[in-house]
Amino acid sequence: MLNKTLKRFYKQAAVAETEEGFAVHLDGRAVKTPAGKRLAVPSRRLAEAMAAEWDAQGEEIRPATMPMTQLASTALDRVGPERDTIRQQLAGFAGTDLLCYRADFPPDLVARQTAQWQPLLDWAADILGGRLAVTSGVMAVTQPVEAVEALLARLDGYDSWRLTAAQAACAAAGSLVLALALVEGRLTGQQAYELSQLDESYQIEQWGEDWEAAQRRQALQRDILAAERLLALL
Repeated sequence: MLNKTLKRFYKQAAVAETEEGFAVHLDGRAVKTPAGKRLAVPSRRLAEAMAAEWDAQGEEIRPATMPMTQLASTALDRVGPERDTIRQQLAGFAGTDLLCYRADFPPDLVARQTAQWQPLLDWAADILGGRLAVTSGVMAVTQPVEAVEALLARLDGYDSWRLTAAQAACAAAGSLVLALALVEGRLTGQQAYELSQLDESYQIEQWGEDWEAAQRRQALQRDILAAERLLALL
């Protein structure tokens, strides 16, 4: 997989079944990840989606337009070999989970956060066993160790591909709870995105939105929806 824009050097992408799974070939040659591994995935549907991304490239190859290929490369090169590191990163998100930090003013925003975020925290407590503490204003809160470990234990049951989806969604949403809800089927990708942007959406309602903020929000939405699609194709 390429990390920068290059001229297209192949005519056709295809899927080939290999010992490692389903690989993408370009004119009969296997695509490699940045670390030099064969780009092979566990399902034909995912491999076909990746091949379609390669086929859709024009005269130049633009990696940013190939989310499934990028996520697959991440799963093979980084998440699989570095599970402990990824776990530590996600533990950090649990400690500062977006859903736990509430406004104390104005009242309509406070009510909106409670109505839309609290059911997800209740779900995490009741179903996953991780009851996180909530704070308001700018005061930080130290999360119960047992609650964080319960959420991480759920992640420990994921294979590298689902962990990759969780990591991508968590980074985009700023919430481990939202990422877990996506992987577990509690939320759709669009729902997870909208919940992660609740504060921003409220501010836009009051003051409008500038171009840079809109571009940033679109990028975050793409990342969460890509994680959702990866899960659907596994």
